[in-house]
Amino acid sequence: MDPEFVSAIVRAAGGEKVNIAAFCRTHSISRTTFHKYVARFKAEGADGFTRRSTAPHTSPTRTSAVLCEAVVRARKELDDAGLDNGPQSIAWRLESLGFDPVPSRATVYRILLDHGQIVAQPRKRPKTRRRFEYSDPGGLWQIDGMEHYLSTGEKVCVLQILDDHSRLDVGSCAAVGENGAEAWRALEQAFAGYGLPVRVLFDNGRAFSAKHRGGTSALERTLAALGVQTITSSVYHPQTCGKNERAHQTLQKWLRKQPAPDTLEELQGLLEQYRVVYNNRRHQSLAGKTPQQRYDDKPTVAATPEPKIRHGEVARSISHTGIVQFDGHSISLGRAWGDRTAVLHWRGDDVTVMVGDVVVRQLTLDRSVKFQPLAALSMKS
Repeated sequence: MDPEFVSAIVRAAGGEKVNIAAFCRTHSISRTTFHKYVARFKAEGADGFTRRSTAPHTSPTRTSAVLCEAVVRARKELDDAGLDNGPQSIAWRLESLGFDPVPSRATVYRILLDHGQIVAQPRKRPKTRRRFEYSDPGGLWQIDGMEHYLSTGEKVCVLQILDDHSRLDVGSCAAVGENGAEAWRALEQAFAGYGLPVRVLFDNGRAFSAKHRGGTSALERTLAALGVQTITSSVYHPQTCGKNERAHQTLQKWLRKQPAPDTLEELQGLLEQYRVVYNNRRHQSLAGKTPQQRYDDKPTVAATPEPKIRHGEVARSISHTGIVQFDGHSISLGRAWGDRTAVLHWRGDDVTVMVGDVVVRQLTLDRSVKFQPLAALSMKS
């Protein structure tokens, strides 16, 4: 307290005449404040100069201890189950347990922050991103693999297949590794449950695609024969398969909370349990719906039975001995064409090889062998 202020209050309270207006003007305080302290001094003496708390006597909107305890408990239960335990997931859990009223996401966040459950992040610049999804279930499936380890330390693979529109897990398959045969087995199981999708998207892994190596993989050819279009993401651009990458994180978190499986069969059993949990849990990206609800909201589209024949062209160097490599095969052209550059035009298994303006060879690839020998009738010059 300003000593002059204290002195003036004491003198005024004792009945001495004080020019209150002039004093308040000089000390930049209001007369209301001056008289308030005079009244306090008369009632309390020197204790009247002690500053009071400005907090309200009652806080009817303060979060109750019961709600705080419920939020913290729900977060731990979700974490113990290996499930997402962010503010929105906690609010949904409280709603499912009949908690009324259900706290907002912001309220849950504030409770977690106050109880040291999370650490506040500096406000980041929002990212401008365009979220794309197919308009109908069955319009596109994404397939991708992730590593996993059995209790024995053996490294295996989980092939996960998602419907792009609904994020429904249409198939999660325990496999010995990420290869074409296992990918086809996983897709066959998903086809049995949900039919053929219009398109399948995968990355550039050798198990899936040979597009960026200038050919077609066995998986691409098999799907094309069924009328399923295949799409390959750009090289070094994992965002294209972002939904599957995010789904891997959710699956890994859940698996870490389960007993480590000893065999592939036990891992497959866990994956079947997970699919039931995942497909029936609400997602923020689906406006609070579950993947199963989103999938069931609209009719499913399916592939047409007409085969999809892939085609393209690619340049390849011819070896000194007249061999050109294409789609995992060695095509013989003859020594006369050695050390040149060939352009291969292909459609399905039909290939035309040109050097400059000359058609050097036309053939249909024999997929049962790697070496395609030169027949006399195939040479043209």
